[in-house]
Amino acid sequence: MIIVLGDVHSRHKWNCSWGGIKSASASLLIHHSHHLHLIVSIVDVMAAIDTIRKKYQAAGQGHLFTFVPKLSDEERNAFIRQLESIDVDRINKIHKRAVEAEKEIADPKYVADTIEPLPVDARESVVNNPSNESEWRQVGLEAMARGEVGVLLMAGGQGTRLGSSAPKGCYDIGLPSHKSLFQYQAERIARLQTVAETTYNKPKGSVIIPWYVMTSGPTRRETETFFANHKHFGLNPKNVLIFEQGTLPCLTMDGKIMLETTSRVAVAPDGNGGLYAAIRSPLSPTDKSRSVLTDLSSRGVLYVHAYCVDNCLVKVADPVFLGYCINKQADCAAKVVPKTSPSEAVGVVARRGDKFSVVEYSEITNEQAELRNPKTGELVFNAANIANHFYTTAFLASVESFENELAFHIARKKIPTIDLETGAVVKPSKPNGMKLEMFVFDVFPFTKRFAVLEVARNEEFSPLKNAPGTGSDDPNTSRRDLLAQHRRFLEQAGARVQDGVEIELSPRVTYAGEGLESVKGKTFTKSGHVENVEELDALL
Repeated sequence: MIIVLGDVHSRHKWNCSWGGIKSASASLLIHHSHHLHLIVSIVDVMAAIDTIRKKYQAAGQGHLFTFVPKLSDEERNAFIRQLESIDVDRINKIHKRAVEAEKEIADPKYVADTIEPLPVDARESVVNNPSNESEWRQVGLEAMARGEVGVLLMAGGQGTRLGSSAPKGCYDIGLPSHKSLFQYQAERIARLQTVAETTYNKPKGSVIIPWYVMTSGPTRRETETFFANHKHFGLNPKNVLIFEQGTLPCLTMDGKIMLETTSRVAVAPDGNGGLYAAIRSPLSPTDKSRSVLTDLSSRGVLYVHAYCVDNCLVKVADPVFLGYCINKQADCAAKVVPKTSPSEAVGVVARRGDKFSVVEYSEITNEQAELRNPKTGELVFNAANIANHFYTTAFLASVESFENELAFHIARKKIPTIDLETGAVVKPSKPNGMKLEMFVFDVFPFTKRFAVLEVARNEEFSPLKNAPGTGSDDPNTSRRDLLAQHRRFLEQAGARVQDGVEIELSPRVTYAGEGLESVKGKTFTKSGHVENVEELDALL
């Protein structure tokens, strides 16, 4: 280790072993007694490091300090900052709980909770029964007008599977306007603010729906730059908060934290369920008192809509969904769509014993998947999960109280690491470690009042998962589904759209088909996109 002490006129370098640092620094301090006010006390620095080392040793993770004596000052400081940011006792608890849960399920004596369909009173639908939709919409809009609604976006990572290295929300699905997913969602928020102001005679600009955007670590800076370059798509930057999904250290098969390099712990994202820890973490290293949760509280937000970025049809802050949940006094809720077929590979919202849960398709037998309601003919396990949720702010704040009961999921992976004996890089050919993650729906069993709203797939769900040209859940199907919806908006307002004509309606023109009364009786013969209703006349 190289220690540099002194002022601009007198600098001394000492090569020190870990054990000799204190004596060396003491000698140097005596030699420069008249410069004490300029000298950083290495004793204090090393005492701080020693405190951290003892904490990790007590947790059985002292091996992480193996290479510290050989690190440069810069490497050591960065490494210690990383170790300080990790709650090592929490990591040990998470690992223990995950392993115990896995063993419990693998035990031949284990009796799994019975998987049952949703109770009738826990679910309502707007697909075939839109009778309550208008009432729910008004309740939701009224909550917005009072400033009680916030939006939480799980923005995910890079669009790698789409052939893009940019954050997924930056992706252009090929619309005439070439707007990104981020822009579409921002403009839907802007439209709802306007609709709420108009409906409840509020001054322009007075209704605010704050937008909390959770990125991965690698995409945060690029996301912030993208938003800044696009002037936050017309939203007030003060009401758009970008924060970072958490990570957890990678662990060996016996629970030891792994090193990625001699001066860095190997980490991996903690899953979309890491949302719950991320919203209580500081928004900034310089202001540890402010988090998403404290921001929600300071704004008086009572209800939060959470969703994933890769759905071009998502109704951001859907007033119908919010109103339904508020009327049901739900503390947590899920929006679902009907399954396309019994064999569709999608998780369904159901019950495990007496608890609500998302049941993976692999957990349901073929016989269960085929079961139908004799009265309606619908599949019994029909509530396909689309990662579209409602929470009260109070419920989000309560998650920490039962987090120790949540079992993280173990994914065994090939994880490059460092040989603790030699310091050499190890690139394994088979899984050598585990990554731990939580899913956003893992909290469902802990809700006291859970609700489910079924919506039409063609109106609300067109996921973007695959590369262009795949033919399923790709940019082309997203584009097709969004433009088909805009055609329906115009036709439902009384217009006719000629075959082959594609018209894109800005979300600032209409959120869900409202505000198009002026098109009644008109026939559109030209393709294009419009940013206000008046521009539609150019497409006649």
